[in-house]
Amino acid sequence: MTDITQPAPASGPPPAGPPSGPVFLGIDTGGTYTDAVLWSDGRGAVLAKAKALTTRHDLAIGIAGAVDAVLDASGLDPAAIKLVSMSTTLATNALVEGQGGRAALVMIGFSPSDLARDGLDRALGGDPVVFSPGGHDVHGNEAALDLSALEAALPELAGTVSGFAVCAYFSTRNPAHEIAARNLIRDLAGLPVTASHELSSQLGGPRRALTTLLNARLIAMIDRLVAATEGFLAARGIAAPLMVVRGDGALVSAAFARQRPIETILSGPAASLVGARHMTGLADAVVSDIGGTTTDVAVLDGGRPRLDPEGATVGGWRTMVEAVAMRTFGLGGDSEVALEEGALDPRLVLGPRRLVPLSLAAHLHGAMVADELERQLRAPNPGRNDGRFAVRTGVPDRLAAGLGNGEEKLYARISTTPDPLDRLLTANAQLATLNRLVARGLVHVSGFTPSDAAHVLGRQSNWDAAAARLGAELFARRRNGRGQAVAASAEDLCERVLAAVTRWSAEAILETAFSEDGLDGAAAVVHALVQRAVGRQPGIARLSVALDRPVIGLGASAPLHYAGLESLVGNRCVVPADTDVANALGAVVGQVRVSVTARVSQPKQRLFRVASGDVLRDFAEEEPALAAAEALVREVAARRAADAGADAAEIDVTVDIRATTVEGQRMFIEADVVATAAGRPRIAV
Repeated sequence: MTDITQPAPASGPPPAGPPSGPVFLGIDTGGTYTDAVLWSDGRGAVLAKAKALTTRHDLAIGIAGAVDAVLDASGLDPAAIKLVSMSTTLATNALVEGQGGRAALVMIGFSPSDLARDGLDRALGGDPVVFSPGGHDVHGNEAALDLSALEAALPELAGTVSGFAVCAYFSTRNPAHEIAARNLIRDLAGLPVTASHELSSQLGGPRRALTTLLNARLIAMIDRLVAATEGFLAARGIAAPLMVVRGDGALVSAAFARQRPIETILSGPAASLVGARHMTGLADAVVSDIGGTTTDVAVLDGGRPRLDPEGATVGGWRTMVEAVAMRTFGLGGDSEVALEEGALDPRLVLGPRRLVPLSLAAHLHGAMVADELERQLRAPNPGRNDGRFAVRTGVPDRLAAGLGNGEEKLYARISTTPDPLDRLLTANAQLATLNRLVARGLVHVSGFTPSDAAHVLGRQSNWDAAAARLGAELFARRRNGRGQAVAASAEDLCERVLAAVTRWSAEAILETAFSEDGLDGAAAVVHALVQRAVGRQPGIARLSVALDRPVIGLGASAPLHYAGLESLVGNRCVVPADTDVANALGAVVGQVRVSVTARVSQPKQRLFRVASGDVLRDFAEEEPALAAAEALVREVAARRAADAGADAAEIDVTVDIRATTVEGQRMFIEADVVATAAGRPRIAV
């Protein structure tokens, strides 16, 4: 494929005059585009914005393209940039696609049968696991620790893994055994080690082990991205701190993210919520972000994103990571447009697969795309693979290792320029082979998408509209179950496609709302009564459905696809002026925020135990224990906020005491003392 880092047109000229106050650079790597925005903190305004196509095999390439484009558009001296903040899909994509380094899992106090819980054995795959006796009980009392098996295995493991994950039984109540194993691994292997108590204070050993294992696999990947980005910034003369958006919308330093990359899952969607809140001022809203590949829907309550109480789920793994409660739908501007199978009057089906729009393929590769489409249009009858092309993604050849015989032969015939499927595929069975190459990330399929429909109707103009029209004409002449053309014209088809995007977007928003209300959202939204209400169908019984809060529409195509949304969801839809760079903007206007928890338990009468992180202290009375817990979490929260990049953090402490009354006597059970430190990130002087 030709250079896909070519930036889309940047925004218009920046506001007149030099920027007032420091300038911040925000970056977001989305599924289709990487966005960059320059933000004036003094003016509270966007100075310039730009896009480049995301390069999934090496995100740093797309980042460089977007940043260079926004610097060119602004004319700003790079040395004026005082903060850089990035939201990234790296961790999310790696978990979804099963990528990451090989890691060894060390389980202390667990048995092999525990691997069957929470999908831990499936997550391990062929990665090694070492079991060691030890661990603690619920009160933090230890069992005998024996790390001899780990010590014996380390020489061999050190040469076959990129990192280690350590999880001990009830380590959240006493991390001593995890610390001992961590120190042993660092001394003998010299590799990165993640201990589970560093990531979560929740109970549930196997799921905590799963979270720790996934983090260990991601460390090398995030390290490469951060190093490449820092190197790129330094080469451009940008000497500013680099921050990364966490999955709950908070900012953390790049150094912090390097150690805890698992916390950056759902980084992009979280940044979009921060950006939505900032641009609109709305504290309560449903935020729907439509991109090229997916639509992400979440809820703002009181100005903060709703978090998933069960922990973020990505790639089928339920983690213990606090992240925004986001529902993702395979619906975007580059969604595949297809026809319902087996129906007399088939409806249009959108997604979930992403295609390279025909207009973009022609924009990148020139007239050869249109020439092939015209050849197919000259045929007397429509073909099954009309309007479809295959092209290599550009990933290194080493990633194509392990292909089956049929996959290898087909991959060898696919080039770096689009090959029409009607000539590439010689048998129907090869379509399944092609789909496997797509799933491996080796091949893109190009075809007709909503982005092409928008080009045909003149509502989008950044790519090749002529190729989009040819694709629409090919699609419109397909036959329904009665042998009739599915659309009267290219324009008719495209109007229906764009209407379908709006309708499907409304259904995604309502499904999210139903789910947040405790219902089965997927089942509720397809119910006949809800479908009648959304469609405002007439009848003796008139039905309606309405959200209790407005919708904030985000994404470059939100003004197009959400124009008719209000009547479908029963509330207004607000599309901000800079909606196309909401994620990148959210990356720079957010705050650093860290929380630290100390648990006070009573293992026996007149013994109050404070446990937090690496600290375990005993007291004879409740009040001194609670006071010590508060002092501890304040100190640790302040230190972690500074490590995460905060300038001057404010600390808020909450105390949740659980007690009961037995025969008229108050009985202390346990208490959680939580300190939350929040503040703006440090900037370059």
